Amino acid sequence: MEIKIRDYQKQDCPAVLAIINDAILNSTALYDYNVRTLTTQETIFEEKIQKGFPIIVAEMNNEVVGFGYYSEFRFREAYKLTVEHSVYANKNCIGKGIGKLLLTELIERAKQQNLHTMIGVIDSENRNSIDFHKRFGFEEVGFIKDSGFKFNRWLHSVFVQKML
Repeated sequence: MEIKIRDYQKQDCPAVLAIINDAILNSTALYDYNVRTLTTQETIFEEKIQKGFPIIVAEMNNEVVGFGYYSEFRFREAYKLTVEHSVYANKNCIGKGIGKLLLTELIERAKQQNLHTMIGVIDSENRNSIDFHKRFGFEEVGFIKDSGFKFNRWLHSVFVQKML
């Protein structure tokens, strides 16, 4: 079971969309309520690529089973060397090393782009993701109480940061 990491291509978007929409509907990994359309997801990714940010996918048996990217943390000029990242895997493939390969590649690309720091924003209940990030040298640097409301309850955000 070889996992290959490569640059995203537009034809990957349906598989990416399935992963993202599952996360929207069934988890607090994204604080979105409504599933995305293919056009919406393609547009989101096109904007990131146009700005020079990487989007990568993980393939297993020629099937996209995960993806990751980073882009602006905030939209002010002084934040230009800080990025926020996201990594997602197909729920049937969690625990197979996909996230590890994706995050390793994103960190390396951020370093190659001479970025200064990476930020992750994680739902506080997702201890697996917080602990996963700590294994890569991310530190918990912030907690925002009641920052989101989903599934009829308040959610809290944990900010993690890695200096590059």
